[in-house]
Amino acid sequence: MIEFGRAVCGNLDVSVAREWLVTNGIGGYASGTIAGALTRRYHGLLIAALKPPLERALLLTKLDETATYNGHAYPLFVNHWSDDEVEPAGFQHIERFQLEGTTPVWTFACADALLEKRVWMQLGANTTYIRYDFRRGTAPLTLATKALINYRDHHANTQGDWDMRTDAVEHGLRVTAFDGATPFVILSAQANVTSENKWYQHFFLSLEEYRGLDAIDDHLHAGTFRATLQPGESLTIVASTEQAPDLDGNAAYAERQRYEQQLLTRADLTSAPAAVEHLALAADQFIVHRALPGDGDPATTPSTDGRSIIAGYHWFGDWGRDTMISLPGLTLSTGRHDVARSILRTFARFVDQGMLPNRFPEAGETPEYNTVDATLWYFEAIRAYHAATEDDDVLRELFPVLHDIVDWHQRGTRYDIHVDPADGLLYAGEAGVQLAWMDAKVDDWVVTPRIGKPVEINALWYNALRIMVDFSCRLGERAEEYAAAADQVEAGFARFWNEEAGYCYDVLDGPAGDDASLRPNQLFAVSLPHSPLDARQQQAVVDACARELLTSHGLRSLAPEAPAYVGHYGGGQRERDAAYHQGTVWAWLIGPFVSAHLRVYGDPDLARSYLPPLLQHLVDHGVGSISEIFDGHPPFTPRGCIAQAWSVAEVLRAWRDTAAQP
Repeated sequence: MIEFGRAVCGNLDVSVAREWLVTNGIGGYASGTIAGALTRRYHGLLIAALKPPLERALLLTKLDETATYNGHAYPLFVNHWSDDEVEPAGFQHIERFQLEGTTPVWTFACADALLEKRVWMQLGANTTYIRYDFRRGTAPLTLATKALINYRDHHANTQGDWDMRTDAVEHGLRVTAFDGATPFVILSAQANVTSENKWYQHFFLSLEEYRGLDAIDDHLHAGTFRATLQPGESLTIVASTEQAPDLDGNAAYAERQRYEQQLLTRADLTSAPAAVEHLALAADQFIVHRALPGDGDPATTPSTDGRSIIAGYHWFGDWGRDTMISLPGLTLSTGRHDVARSILRTFARFVDQGMLPNRFPEAGETPEYNTVDATLWYFEAIRAYHAATEDDDVLRELFPVLHDIVDWHQRGTRYDIHVDPADGLLYAGEAGVQLAWMDAKVDDWVVTPRIGKPVEINALWYNALRIMVDFSCRLGERAEEYAAAADQVEAGFARFWNEEAGYCYDVLDGPAGDDASLRPNQLFAVSLPHSPLDARQQQAVVDACARELLTSHGLRSLAPEAPAYVGHYGGGQRERDAAYHQGTVWAWLIGPFVSAHLRVYGDPDLARSYLPPLLQHLVDHGVGSISEIFDGHPPFTPRGCIAQAWSVAEVLRAWRDTAAQP
């Protein structure tokens, strides 16, 4: 479905703006540009999750390949240096780039010779395969590949050199960056290996400069792999933290293809457009194993049962909020109910004081609980799972956890999260803390604090209470207290309605009073299964958001007429975070908009008509996936993560939901 010719591949400005991604199901990944130039600190062929699914480290940065054919040398790689020189310009030999499932495939043309290159990862292991297939030629082709390595946190840069130990082993090299570092190997059963030890310095990372971050990086040339191929022959290079990975590239790729075919079979999306079917494969890239409390060292014994969701690539880990919002689309819409069940059970183990964790730090410290909405999305995720499976056993298992959560919220928990007895609404927040999804913070500056009673938090709270009524009835438990609390919230929610504006206040009872800003948060009061608004109000909310916030790629986070609106996302961290929720377009919000539109207008075809622009986006930015955010101004340039879990999830869920309507 996704394929580019020379019009894209041969244009450096275009081909470096399109990135590819492969993952391994435990938090590790490989990523780069179509052109082959490094533009981010997160680009590399093996970014290993040393304590799955986090503590991710760049190990193998790139392979600089030179093909020699009929006496001519063809560099196939690209390096962009700090003096702005691009040398060599190997992208000029790329005749075609395509995705086979999630596997990137380059076809290099060297005179009449065609050489294909594939990159994929082994599921469940920090192992990357790079396979070269000599498809066409009239003479042998010699391939020399320089292995450039590193050993650093994927959020960091390397400047300056240090002594890394590289030892010759059978079929290749074993690297130990320093005492205590996880060793890794670079191996090939077909190539001869020459050890090297030379630092290549001053790689220029253009996207890090755009983000206002350190844009210079250095990497060590550890060794060169050489092989001469006859037409029809292949060469595979394997990089791994496993000490004896399988070197059979054909068998490893066949296993990857079988796995992805199984995903497509389970998703059963053959009647959908090819882009929707491809999203089922993209969905899998976010699902990871997570060690459960008491499982032991995740670096040596990653959990076989615990599951979570990486919020986005390249820089996010697994976040509670993103996980629960993404669960229905990534798992239920793709037929992976077992994964959904595991995620729900995993997060139940981490509930503390009635709260789900907001995020798990990269270094594995104590989870952070600074979120009010992740916990409320947990109710909706369980409801969606039960609606799809009628699994009363899991419902019975998790019901006490949900009961405890409601109890904590009613009597009060962290960050002044509590129910106001006067109106039953949920209050949350204190100075210096960001609790809702609009959570940008720079040092001590919380850009959109939203302290008080946010509209989406109370839509979620109402929905959770009504869900508890339904669950109680299903399990034969007492439902009266939940029903009474929900009735009070429904009555109190009337305070959100701004009759003069024709839509909801965004926050009530904040430090500065009520906030009448037009934001997309009120959509959840329409899109969630249980709505506290009447039919007239529901339609008014949808129409207001459609007029002021809707774009081709999602919804703006703030109406353009607002004084605080920022239409371009870029610059240093302060500038970027100042724009993050102040007009920037969020792709995932198309899901609740479509659901709310369907509820109000009852036309599934009309509701689904808002999705194609995001499906067309699969050939842009992170090819095969959906970006995190876009500029608020046209042409809505993609920004942020190249692949975001809830962006993919909500498009899948919205497509499934509208397709299921009669």
